[in-house]
Amino acid sequence: MKFELMQLPYETNALEPYISVETISYHYGKHHLAYVNKLNALTEGTEYSNKSLEYIVKNADGAIFNNAAQVCNHDFYWHGLSGTATDPSVELSDLIKSCFGSIEAFKEEFISTAAGHFGSGWVWLSINEDKKLIVEATSNADNPIRHNRIPILTCDVWEHAYYIDYRNMRPEYLEKWWKLINWQFVSDNFANVEK
Repeated sequence: MKFELMQLPYETNALEPYISVETISYHYGKHHLAYVNKLNALTEGTEYSNKSLEYIVKNADGAIFNNAAQVCNHDFYWHGLSGTATDPSVELSDLIKSCFGSIEAFKEEFISTAAGHFGSGWVWLSINEDKKLIVEATSNADNPIRHNRIPILTCDVWEHAYYIDYRNMRPEYLEKWWKLINWQFVSDNFANVEK
């Protein structure tokens, strides 16, 4: 299996003014592509060459894990964004309110977790073993599926996700990123878990 760079589900200018074409050209066109190319080079002729990304993320270590997880995480991140306003499904909205008290309280927890995360990594809305929604931060390339949780939303807090547009102002990036969440994608992920 040869891993390929995913096609963005929108034009490169669709996320403006919050995420610029220039950021996408570097983040997607260079960083994300580099992870795909490195993963192909690392897995060629190995036990992982015909495995899915999810399998590799769950089972590999070292450089193979890092590159597979970064491909997986970035795929998830891009699908989780939209230039068109969306809303969470009633079912997801109800569970968010049940787990966090309100949509606003959830937003506050998610953004404060992302703003406070030290160094590079990801912040996730995941479903844990008790079928509850949790906000969790992972460092570097780590992913909740490695820990038997199911991610339904992620935000990239590596500097390459925001530095061109926001320099070191991660909280400003997070507020703008929030406006781009593709709640249809998140709701579909949640619905798939429920099935």
